Amino acid sequence: MSQPRLSVTIIGGGASGVLLAAHLLRNAETDVRINLIERRGQVGQGMAYSAVQSDHILNVPASGMSAFAEPDHFWHWLKAREPGYTDSWVFAPRRLYGDYLAHILRQAAGPGPGRLNLIDEECVGIAETASGVEVSLANGTSLVSHVAVLAVGHEEQPSRGRGIAVRVGSERDTPLDPDAPVVILGSGLSMVDAWLRLSEANHRGPIHVVSRHGLLPRSHKRAEKLSLDSADVPFGTNLHYFARWFRLLVKDVMSKGGDWRSAVDALRPFNQRIWQSWSVESRRQFLEHLRPWWNIHRHRLPPETYALMQTAVERGQVRLIAGKFLNVERSAAGARATIRRRGVANTEAIEAARIYDCGGVTVDVTASTNPVIRVAIANGLARPDAQHIGLDVTDDCRVIDRAGRPSARLLAIGPLTRGKFWEIEAIPDIRVQAAQMAERLLSADPAAAVRHRRA
Repeated sequence: MSQPRLSVTIIGGGASGVLLAAHLLRNAETDVRINLIERRGQVGQGMAYSAVQSDHILNVPASGMSAFAEPDHFWHWLKAREPGYTDSWVFAPRRLYGDYLAHILRQAAGPGPGRLNLIDEECVGIAETASGVEVSLANGTSLVSHVAVLAVGHEEQPSRGRGIAVRVGSERDTPLDPDAPVVILGSGLSMVDAWLRLSEANHRGPIHVVSRHGLLPRSHKRAEKLSLDSADVPFGTNLHYFARWFRLLVKDVMSKGGDWRSAVDALRPFNQRIWQSWSVESRRQFLEHLRPWWNIHRHRLPPETYALMQTAVERGQVRLIAGKFLNVERSAAGARATIRRRGVANTEAIEAARIYDCGGVTVDVTASTNPVIRVAIANGLARPDAQHIGLDVTDDCRVIDRAGRPSARLLAIGPLTRGKFWEIEAIPDIRVQAAQMAERLLSADPAAAVRHRRA
């Protein structure tokens, strides 16, 4: 007797969800049906790739952004779409990458109906039943499939602005007096988006950037590749030992005329294994003390963007402040931010016409505003990982419930799994995860997932 047709519901149509769907559908002979639920109504965008400004560009060269194992897949698409590009080491507009993801999904699904069902709705609930996994939608309907995959991606941190601070690109992000002072909370990639928006509007006023360490992301640069053998990497050591080893590696590379980027990039094949080899305490220490430095060196800016921002810092328009944001209130100027500079006991107030809240993505899954994540945790279908930065999952991405049992039918992909893998936020890493998950799903017996609810 032939196997039943595999049905998969993917909750989230951003990069993670689209990559998984494309890998499941890419073989036209595969007998599979995909329900792809995306509340924004447009697939392939999510937080990162919904930017409409032309200067909001990818922070990875086109050569590293392929959706599939072919390294130049995105580059070939980009050249066909924008013939002016001549070098694969180019940082394309993020909106174009959203178009690329939508394109590969359409191409994988094919012209005929039946294999891909796009659902423009919000998922508000999820439950395992005798016949599969049932997901509930905000319109009152529900879907049942053999397997469901949580692919909700990043969430922004809860607003710290008491309704006063503004998110970049929101309806309240209206034009400003070009000479007005501005405060930006956070100094990561979201801050760069806010600064680019101001720069595009020829803003001349002072821009105060407040973050815990006052650090800016570093710049990309073509650097000679450095190869590391797994035997060279001190897996399983404590964080202090590992950090010392890595600093010596960087020092050695640079003493030979090399670039620190070569050392950072050489770790990439081992990043997930390094993270998994650390104790819970080492992971906690990394997140608390070293993550800001890792992020600015690992998640870098395109050279042109970095150069423009450095110029703004050097001429004094962008003023970096290492400190803690304490409060915000309305004032005659528009808003007043109260901060405490790092190492200083006294507080100070900064008057501004606008305060941008650029705190980046949420780092506590229990604070999620996504109803399906809240329901899954509240009902015990899922639990936070030890660091609360994502859901607890197995090595093969099965969601672990409150009692510690992995599911055969509920999976997670992308940033939701960073507690297990840490480096699972960039396209090259998610692409591999999606390909492996698709292979496992397509090779399994769909009926087995229904029979075995929790291993």
